[in-house]
Amino acid sequence: MNVTKQLDAKGLACPMPIVRTKKAMNELQTGEVLEVIATDKGAKSDLTAWAKSMGHTIVKAEETDDVLSFWIQKG
Repeated sequence: MNVTKQLDAKGLACPMPIVRTKKAMNELQTGEVLEVIATDKGAKSDLTAWAKSMGHTIVKAEETDDVLSFWIQKG
């Protein structure tokens, strides 16, 4: 997968992972992929719902230890 930009949101509590993700997505072109790394457990449901509502696609999501990783393709 070709990642265009990476966002490190580790240690940030809700709603900051979403706020930073939104800002980073605004810098991408349609079809480009943003990788988001977060530690806030709420980010899993928050990012999924936000991406769907904005027309973006979560291409992949995984959880390793206490770290959540998301690859979001801009719609």
